[in-house]
Amino acid sequence: MNRKKTVTVALVAIAGTSLLLHSCRTIPKGVKAVHHFDKKKYLGKWFEIARLDYKFEKNLNNVTAEYSLKNNGKIKVINQGYNFKKKKQQTAVGKAKFAGADTVAKLKVSFFGPFYSGYNVIAIDEAYKYALVAGKNHKYLWLLSREKTMPDNIKNEYLSVAKKTGYDVDDLIWVEHNR
Repeated sequence: MNRKKTVTVALVAIAGTSLLLHSCRTIPKGVKAVHHFDKKKYLGKWFEIARLDYKFEKNLNNVTAEYSLKNNGKIKVINQGYNFKKKKQQTAVGKAKFAGADTVAKLKVSFFGPFYSGYNVIAIDEAYKYALVAGKNHKYLWLLSREKTMPDNIKNEYLSVAKKTGYDVDDLIWVEHNR
């Protein structure tokens, strides 16, 4: 192979590897997952207080997520919400696994077979009642609570964290819990 072709092949390989590594990222650059995370305290039901909207949750209110530990150590995920346009309940069942140590709240979640996406708890209170969750990039963000509401001081603290890490919190959808 001549030198020009060798250089071209090398550049294509480097670009492809870079693209692959970037697309496999599970947390946005500059965002940190919670350390000293206790997965057992995180299990149970959470109410979605706010989110950056995306196609799988479009037109959903009364959204909840329930996490339970499976025998194999992975986490079962059941997301539910009421589609107010179609006037029907929607449910998605998935699985989550830690991207590394289970004491760091950096997980990968899948609702579609072998395809995983980032799920990262980036803020949580000591009692595990309120959480701020980031996706794999700045298009995904959730504020979660064990109750249907979140105190303003916690909400403002989490919005501040989100802003500082590059999220546009003005685009958040505030979820109704009226059912």
